[in-house]
Amino acid sequence: MTADRIPGRVVVVGSSVGGIRTGQALRAAGHTGEVVLVGAEDVAPYDKPPLSKQVLVGDQSAGDIPLLGPGGWAGDGLTPVLGRAAARLDPVGKQVILSDGEPVAYDAVVLATGAHPRSIPAPEGSLVRTVRELRDSEAIRAQFSRGGPVVVVGSGFIGAEVASSARQLGLEVTIVEALPEPFARALGSEVAARIGRLHADAGVSVLGSAAVARVESLADGTGVVHLADGRRLPAATVVVGIGVVPATRWLEDSGLDLDRGVLTDEYCRASGAPDVYAVGDVARWFDVRSGEHRLVEHWTNAVEQANLVAHNLLHPDELRPHVKAPYFWSDQHGLKIQMVGRIHPDDRVSFLRCTTSAGEKDVALYSRDGGFSAAVVLGWPRAVVACRQAWERGEDLAQVTGRLSALATAATPVPVG
Repeated sequence: MTADRIPGRVVVVGSSVGGIRTGQALRAAGHTGEVVLVGAEDVAPYDKPPLSKQVLVGDQSAGDIPLLGPGGWAGDGLTPVLGRAAARLDPVGKQVILSDGEPVAYDAVVLATGAHPRSIPAPEGSLVRTVRELRDSEAIRAQFSRGGPVVVVGSGFIGAEVASSARQLGLEVTIVEALPEPFARALGSEVAARIGRLHADAGVSVLGSAAVARVESLADGTGVVHLADGRRLPAATVVVGIGVVPATRWLEDSGLDLDRGVLTDEYCRASGAPDVYAVGDVARWFDVRSGEHRLVEHWTNAVEQANLVAHNLLHPDELRPHVKAPYFWSDQHGLKIQMVGRIHPDDRVSFLRCTTSAGEKDVALYSRDGGFSAAVVLGWPRAVVACRQAWERGEDLAQVTGRLSALATAATPVPVG
């Protein structure tokens, strides 16, 4: 290891999980230089997965979801610069320029600015909301307290979780999805049908091929969602969950390679500038397994990349590539849905029902030519661990099925669909 190649002052741009975990991982690995954390929000860093779940239903508040340790900024050894967004990156001068013009010098910089939610054309006022920050969730919670109905635009995981939370509060909920098969974009048709039944059983109305034409605001603060086919849906709150856009606008004149995110190599080093790294929702990293650049918008990916970048900054002669199995989870109507791997449109899907000590559990296995592509596991954490290990080892479908058979109390999982 060459000491003069280890950066002294590291600036991390972004105060969500990718940024905070990068700073904490640097300290855990023994970094003694200054770590500056730049965040656009002026509140203490908080975890975002609860925003569409526990915070939305009132089970948790800001104080329950901190990202900093018990000792706060000082305890984690981080220097905060909050309430001022990064406006420009100067890789030549090695500076981050803040929104008020102040430059922040760095020896290395980690970009963790995340993504912005897409929305739809909407009238002025608070009728239409997205979920990305704590204030968004708190505002939606306040609107929910005044009653429904709720219209959720988009059947992605955020939209599905918001719908689940609204139903938990006893509100009338409709999910509208422009594509013919709700939930299918991420999960494929077969598993999407299973998730659709879960929502229907919970009392959610799920509409496919339901494009939003416009949203009308009424004098009493409620509104009407007009669908392209002429249907009209009354709404006290409209929550939009139609995906996100990586937050790279501030980097457009930086010289970095930008293409639906910050392009990086397999070590999360940004292309186009030295001493620049990117993690989380803003990073399109080079996946050595597929030979393609990928962007993964999930909490676990941000944490894994944060740990990886901390290692690579402090061990430039022992670089590690990002090769972890893609993983995410979603809590909907009391069921934990977990996915491992990557689904391809040509995958074959087989469903297994396994008898366990906690009851019967369903697993959907995705495969191509006998190879294991992905798994969606419904309420069985031990199976998730097995599937992640199998994916990272490159095991085939038969080996994964064998792993699940060994975990089940029944000798062999039984196909159910």
